[in-house]
Amino acid sequence: MPNQDPNDLQSPGSGMRRRELLKIIGIGPAASILPLSSLSASASTAPVAEADAPAGSPKLKALNAHEYHTITVLSDWILPADERSGSASQAGVPEFIDDWLAFQGDWLTTEIRGGLAWLDLECNRLYQRNFIHCTGSDQKKILDRMAWPHAAAGEDRHAVAFFNRLRDLVLGGFYSSSMGVKDLPYLGNQMIPEWNGGAPAEVLSKLGVTNEEAENQRWLRQRQAEGHWIQRPIQPANSQK
Repeated sequence: MPNQDPNDLQSPGSGMRRRELLKIIGIGPAASILPLSSLSASASTAPVAEADAPAGSPKLKALNAHEYHTITVLSDWILPADERSGSASQAGVPEFIDDWLAFQGDWLTTEIRGGLAWLDLECNRLYQRNFIHCTGSDQKKILDRMAWPHAAAGEDRHAVAFFNRLRDLVLGGFYSSSMGVKDLPYLGNQMIPEWNGGAPAEVLSKLGVTNEEAENQRWLRQRQAEGHWIQRPIQPANSQK
């Protein structure tokens, strides 16, 4: 078997050749201010080891196995399991994100993949391993740099933008899942056995209006939307003149 330059070996699970990884890391702090799209373009989409994919992973549409695994870990940092519900990954959020990226197209996929590439580059620089292989405390240190925009350093601004986008996707995926709907809890689509002619009293109390006033305002808005010119709100019938 011919000798192989160790710098040509693929970095475990990253989809990048070690030489490429070292080349990007070698530019030092400047790597942290590169647009994430350029890091995404630098990352190879070559297949990675099957061991890098969580057991039972679906057929992926936009991400590779390592990226999917990384998003699974990140999702559970953002929404861990608690006494009310399971974690984001248990609700199927990583699969939702992969499907959504495939639906949205290259612009969003490039942004997310670039952020994942930055995450591995920074973890390799600091801890000599990819994010998913770091200890929980080291993962938290990296995430703390991205999760608090007002406290983030200027050189982490691209990572902050990536994490904000990913957090939106995780929350959107979780709260549109059956587990997330139960966690809210969502009270829509329920039969009302009896109609009492208005909103619940506790809701009206918070708004500081009566059912009659609320109905007058609804009627006024409807008439205005239809193009009718109304000079002043309709006064309730029982109000004093």
